[in-house]
Amino acid sequence: MTIRRDLVKAAVGAKGVLGESTGLVAEFLKSQVNPDGGFRGRSSESDLYYTMFGVEAMTAVSPGFSCEPAVNFLRRFKGTLDKMEMVDLACYLRCMADVSDSFSFNEAWRLMEVFSTPDGGYNVDRSAERGTAYGCFLALGAFQDSGLEVRRCDRLVDCLNSLKTESGGYSNEYGITAGSTPATAAAVSALYFLGGEIGDDTVDWMLSRVSPEGGFLAMENAPITDLLSTATGLYALRLAGADISDLRERCLDFVDSLWDGKGGFCGNSLDKVCDCEYTFYGLLALGLLNKQ
Repeated sequence: MTIRRDLVKAAVGAKGVLGESTGLVAEFLKSQVNPDGGFRGRSSESDLYYTMFGVEAMTAVSPGFSCEPAVNFLRRFKGTLDKMEMVDLACYLRCMADVSDSFSFNEAWRLMEVFSTPDGGYNVDRSAERGTAYGCFLALGAFQDSGLEVRRCDRLVDCLNSLKTESGGYSNEYGITAGSTPATAAAVSALYFLGGEIGDDTVDWMLSRVSPEGGFLAMENAPITDLLSTATGLYALRLAGADISDLRERCLDFVDSLWDGKGGFCGNSLDKVCDCEYTFYGLLALGLLNKQ
């Protein structure tokens, strides 16, 4: 199992919560596809990052949809991989794995090594000295999606462990003493698939990020809860084997509050624009909250 496959599998469970409304999600996602086969982001232009989320959301709610338009869109990037930034490269490789069950790409190692750091991790900044939780998560996913074995697993785990804070959460960057929910979720996900240890203090820290009204705060003093933190936080708790039964109803209420009734999800209570990214996170959260 890879991170990508596990996330999509979890998102499939949203259909058990959405019921007949599942079709609305599929229609919303279809409305985000441009003639070139890519999914649009916050503008009218096709975007590789949002295409990844669009394809995976469609896979979750409508597994019979045709990937061919997305394949046509992805072809335009084939000759530019050496120049890509890390996020775009990881998205490209993940998209290719999404649209082809037999995708393999030995060159992923060489391309990703540009973003490796002396401490054994990875960073979106090519010149960085230390890895980040997000960078390690992206690199691990890229290797998995390309069908490659991860090298230097022990050093990657060490890099992730160096980001753990005294409170049990993880910061994205070394030296920051306050953890964040997305960074902790990225670290927990990577550690789980690398066979690293996930402490009980990390589980407690994640549970403490849930607000009384439902939803996860990105950081301790964040003003509002958000869908990205909620979906990734729930996923991390599932990987850690935590019991979320006490959170289920209020988190469901929170996710429902971000549903626009036409099939899309917004990122938080102040964001009124739905997109493919947050719609995938909405599906992921619902799937993880589904009692099944």
